[in-house]
Formats: sequence, structure tokens, C-alpha cells
Amino acid sequence: MSLEDVYRRNLQHRTHRAGWLRAAVLGANDGLVSTAALMIGVAAAGKNDFLLTAGVAGITAGAMSMAVGEYVSVRSQNDVEESDRLLEMEHLATDPESELIELQHIYIQRGLTPDLAMQVAQQMHQKDALEAHLRDELGQHPHTKARPIQAAIASAISFTAGGLIPFAGAFAPTVGAKFWSIVVFTLGGLLITGLVSARLAGSRILSPTLRVMLGGSLGMLITAGIGKIANISGL
Repeated sequence: MSLEDVYRRNLQHRTHRAGWLRAAVLGANDGLVSTAALMIGVAAAGKNDFLLTAGVAGITAGAMSMAVGEYVSVRSQNDVEESDRLLEMEHLATDPESELIELQHIYIQRGLTPDLAMQVAQQMHQKDALEAHLRDELGQHPHTKARPIQAAIASAISFTAGGLIPFAGAFAPTVGAKFWSIVVFTLGGLLITGLVSARLAGSRILSPTLRVMLGGSLGMLITAGIGKIANISGL
């Protein structure tokens, strides 16, 4: 097998998508559910004059909130990783022998004999000791490294795309049709989100799709109930 074949096979794994896939799936799902829930709550409360305004406000505020929240969260994760990197550099500079033995123990726990583990650890230290410890001791890999800007953009775009699906239901001709159009459009969007996320992750189709649809349906049901209560109470 050539190096090109090995590289092609490695691309079949989904791990390299971890930096943006989670943010994109979460953003799309949150955009669908939160926008639909907001608009359904407004419709159930009888405030149909504000339905489009509520939808636009919900999508805009949600997309910005998701982007900022995702950036801050992922950046904090980067800060932790960078702190561990600096600490590991300090350990290698002050006590390389203990770090070598530590790496040997890691390889022993993975199934190598002590002698072979020491040989591998020595080879890793000669090549790039810091990279070996970041990878094998701390589990830091370049292809799974969180990317805050990428995650924030993916989150904002996917939230907006998800929010536009239930928002389209608000253009139905009658008040009753608006409510049910939002519900139907949202269920269709949740179905697509579940299928796409399962496909991108390489997992089974049925279970993730049902989980997404049931969670979204529960959110809409609860919000519709609260909207009805608010309408009856005259709030």
C-alpha cells in the first residue's frame, strides 16, 4: 500500500471534522428548535401580528449568541491546551529523564513490553519529544484541535439556516395555517438535520435522526403549551 493510499484511507475517518461538525449540527438544531418554539409560542398566545418580527429577532439574536458563545467556549478550550503545552515544555526542559520514563509507562499500558516501550519512547524523544507527549500523554492532535473562529462562523451560519426553515411557515395565508406550517416545516428541517448529521458523522441513520426530531418536538410542544396558558391568562 502506497502513502497516497494510506492518506486516502485516513480521509475516510470523521475525526478531522470534530472542530466544526459539532458547532454546525448544534447551530442548525438550535436554530430550528428555538426559532420554531419562539414563533409557535407567539402564535399560540394569539400575537400573530408580531409573528414575523419575533422570527427575525429570534434568528438574529440566536445566531449572534451562538457565534459568541461558541467562540468563547472553544477559545477557552484552546487556552487550556496551550497552558498544558507550556507546562509540558517546562517539564521537558527541567526533567527530561522523568518525562522519558513517563512516556515509557504510557506505551507499556498500551501493550508494549518495558524494553520495547523504552525504545519507542527514546525514538519519540529524539524526533519530537513535545509532540509525543502532547499526543500520547495529553491526547492533543492537530486534526482534532478546536478552532474558535471556524466554530463561531459555522454555528452562526447553521443557526440562521435552521431558523429560516420555521420562519418560512409564518408566510402561510391564514392564522391557523401559520401555526401548523411552522410545525411541519420544523419537523422537516429536524429530519434533514438528523439525516445530514448522521451522514457526516458516519453513524447509523435512525437513532440520531429520531433523537433530533423527538427533542425538537418536545421543545415545540412545551412552548405551545406555555403560549396557550399566556393567552388564556391574558398576558
